[in-house]
This record gives sequence, C-alpha cells and structure tokens, in this order.
Amino acid sequence: MSNETFTIPKPRNEPVKEYRPGSPEKKALKAKLEEMKSKTIEIPIIIGGKVYKSNKLGECRCPHDRKVLLAKYHLMETKHVRLAIQAALKARKQWADMPWNARAAIFLKMADLLAGPYRDTLNAATMLGQSKTVHQAEIDAACELIDFFRFNAYYMQRIFEDHPDSAPGMWNRLEYRPLEGFIYAITPFNFTSIAGNLPTAPAMMGDVVLWKCASSSVYSAHFLRELFHEAGLPDGVITLMLGSGGVISPPILTHPYFNGIHFTGSTSTFNGLWREIVNNIEKYRTYPRIVGETGGKDFIIAHPSADPIAVSVGIIRGAFEYQGQKCSAASGPTSPSPCGPPSRSTWSRRSRP
Repeated sequence: MSNETFTIPKPRNEPVKEYRPGSPEKKALKAKLEEMKSKTIEIPIIIGGKVYKSNKLGECRCPHDRKVLLAKYHLMETKHVRLAIQAALKARKQWADMPWNARAAIFLKMADLLAGPYRDTLNAATMLGQSKTVHQAEIDAACELIDFFRFNAYYMQRIFEDHPDSAPGMWNRLEYRPLEGFIYAITPFNFTSIAGNLPTAPAMMGDVVLWKCASSSVYSAHFLRELFHEAGLPDGVITLMLGSGGVISPPILTHPYFNGIHFTGSTSTFNGLWREIVNNIEKYRTYPRIVGETGGKDFIIAHPSADPIAVSVGIIRGAFEYQGQKCSAASGPTSPSPCGPPSRSTWSRRSRP
C-alpha cells in the first residue's frame, strides 16, 4: 500500500476571456456556435453506460430563436428511473472505496478539459440553449465551473486533514465516509455552473448521484455528461435524469436508499420536496441530508468611498443582466421579485464591473 501523502495543487481562479473583436477565442467560439446551430442532435437516456430510448421526446430550442431546434431528447419513464437507481447503487461501493486522491484526479481532469477543448462547446451550448451573452456564458459555463472542480478538490483535501484536538496520551482521529445510498441533485436552467456543481460535489466525496436538470437546460447538460465521461467518471456514479419531475421524483423520494437532496430552484418546489421527504421518513434506512438554495430579495450596500459610476453600473447590471433571471438580481423592496430560479450572486468576483 502506498504511504505517499497527496497534495492537491492550490487552485487559482480561471482567467475570464474577453472575446475582443478579431481575437482567436472569438473566432473559435463563433465557428462553434454556427456548427452547433446548424444541426439537430438526438440526446438519449444513458444508464450505467447503456443507451436507452423512449417513445416520448422533448425538444431543446433556442429561447431567442424558437425556429432553431438544437436537439430532441428521450424522456424517462418510471422503469428508467428504477434502472438508474439500481445502476447508482451498483456503482456505489467501488466508487466509495476508490482513494480520495484518485477521485479528485477525475474532477481535476474535468477542469482541464473544460478550460481546453470543451470550453467553446459548453459556452456555445449555454448561449444557444439558455440565451446567455458571451460574457455571461464565459463567467458561468467555463470559469465558474472550472473553479468549482478545482476548488472543491482542494477543499476536499482540507476537510480530510481536519481532525479534533487530542488530550495528552490520546489520539483523536476523524474519518469521513460516503453516505449509504444515493443523492438526488436537482439543478436550475439559469447557470450551467450550478448544473455541473450540484451533482459533482457529492460525487467527489464518494457518493453516487441521480441528477435531474431543468428541462430548459438539457442541451448544455448533455455536453456536461460527455465531459464527465471523457474525464473518466465511472458509469453509474452520476446519472443524468431526463424528463418530468412528476415522473422522476416519486420513485426516488420513496426509495429506502434515498440519502439526500442537493437542490437549487424555487422555494415552492423545495417546500414540496421537503414535505414529500417528511411523509416518507420511515421508509429510509438513514435520515436524508437536505440541502437547498432558493430565492430571496437582494439589497445593495455602497460604501462612501465607492466610485459612484462603478456603483451605478453595478446596480444596472445586477438588476438587468441576463434579464434579471437570477435570485441574486439586485432589487429594491418595492420592486417585483426577479424572475427565474436562484443562482450564484450577481456581486461575485466575476460580475463586478
């Protein structure tokens, strides 16, 4: 057995490309946009490495140009959901037993692939399928998600290094282990980075995940699934669940090995999920972990030393960038609530003017 101490490289934020006129990155992205827009792809159900198709199809269209059909995808039926649960539980032990540094290496590979050959693909998919501008796609689908993969791996190591203090003559040690069942990750339409982070964060810690993306983000989710596969993620560790929540959620939330939920979306949906979990609490082998981010009102604090022009630009961008479709969209107490599911803060380092 190896006795080497592994150290994750200290991460740095992925640089944001500017896509200036005539720049190589702008030319490459425009070419990728034209390529992806010119064809309609078929997105299958993939469970445990096997491809399945159904009789019901959904469509991925450009929200800003409904004539453009980007993809047709196969909708899961109850039988597919049950197969996905079986595949996850089958993959669980081998994945949980894998050394943490070997798991980390897969996600660091994802970061490198996304910073390289997948960058244009995920940016273009987010621009076409979720109507983001090039800047909004770059800070989201590329930079933020690359950061998630690298920083999550780094802080996983920090978690494992943390042990309780020991009194004289004693040695207190703390060992972490994955949960005994599977995690249900539910992701919103408005951030590809959240769609990539919610299933991969628990998977990195050794859990298996059933991932239901929003129906309006299936296009970019498909390419995330391809990224996961190319990076070496084993079959069954993360399963992309395509279809209606009314079909997918009931078999999951009533299963004895349901171990937790990782959610970003509306408050009403989260309340409904929590209520369903409570109603089924006696069916579970262990108490599920429930993690959810929902919407809220945001205020702005400006220090007297702040540049008034920069503050003004920040207020306008915070309220109206991406049509305000962020829970973090800046809003006053008398204005209507921002549209769309919640997401990362508009006032993050990537959104500052």
